[in-house]
This record gives sequence, structure tokens and C-alpha cells, in this order.
Amino acid sequence: MNKTCLYLFFLFLSINCFSQQFTYQPKNPAFGGDTFNYNWLLSSATAQNSFTAPRSAAEQQTELQRFGENLNRQILSQISRALLQQQIDGIGNFDREGIFTFGTLNVEVFETNEGLVINILDTATGEQTQVIVPF
Repeated sequence: MNKTCLYLFFLFLSINCFSQQFTYQPKNPAFGGDTFNYNWLLSSATAQNSFTAPRSAAEQQTELQRFGENLNRQILSQISRALLQQQIDGIGNFDREGIFTFGTLNVEVFETNEGLVINILDTATGEQTQVIVPF
């Protein structure tokens, strides 16, 4: 009798059960959701974003640092102009070939079949540049 009562109890529960069909509707408009959700999703993502874009090196420098860099750039430019002018004045005999050092820059000047070659090496960073001045 105990088993029959239990069986009837489960049978009675199954008669009163209802079901429905589950349907998926996306929220994100990129995946077919309602387009009115776009602003809400964007503002929610922006509010949760804790990352900020890194500032450029120029924005992080003070006026004095920028002035110093500008002055260094102008001095190096004048030196390179003077060096190039010396080499151009000597075209034909090239008695000014050699290696010149300006701070961390090593400048090597020599003649090849292609023309006047200027190799510039920054010993601090290891960056190299080669300039060829044709005849």
C-alpha cells in the first residue's frame, strides 16, 4: 500500500505540471538584439572600463624638459650640417673621412662606388641609420 500511495502521489503531481517553450532573444544589437539597447550597453561598458589610454611622452614632459630636448635637437642639427658641409666641400679628394663621436652618436663617413656614405650609430639604444649622398 505504501508503494501505491507514492505512485499515485507522483502521478497526481505530473498531471498538474505545465511547460513552455524557451526562446532566446539576444540583448546586444550586434547579435540581432533590439537596437535601442545600444546606448545602454555602451554606457555600461564605459562605466566598467578602468583602463585609460597612456599619455604620450610629449604630454608627460615639463616645459623645461621640452626646451632642453629642442635645444639638443638644434645643436645636433647644426653639428650634422657642419659635418656634411665639410664633407661636401671636400668632394674630389675626401681627406675628411673618418669616425666622429657626438655624445652617444658615432658618425662614420667614407666613400664608396655609390657615393658618400654616412653611418650613424646611437650607442645608447643601438639604433643605426645610413645616409648615402650620391656623386
